[in-house]
Amino acid sequence: MKAAIIFTGTGPILIVTTYGTLQNQEIVTKLKAKGIRKFILSEVSVDKCRQLYGNHFNLVTVDLAPVNDIRVLDYDGHHIFLNFSFEEMGEFVKVGK
Repeated sequence: MKAAIIFTGTGPILIVTTYGTLQNQEIVTKLKAKGIRKFILSEVSVDKCRQLYGNHFNLVTVDLAPVNDIRVLDYDGHHIFLNFSFEEMGEFVKVGK
């Protein structure tokens, strides 16, 4: 499982996924289907997400398929920025034109 902050035009969202890589084209396709065509993503620690979100993390991930699935853990940008420092974020990857 991987977790990432995705910076979109309307603000950041926090996702968890069972894709092997965050740069999988299927993730990009799923986000495009939701109207997110251009974004910047950064991987964050799944363990920190589990610790911060507790039972909510468990509820969101309980039906996450073992492979190639994605769920939104948090869509409150202010809350996400309070929980993660830039030092905790991985490399920033730009997707889209």
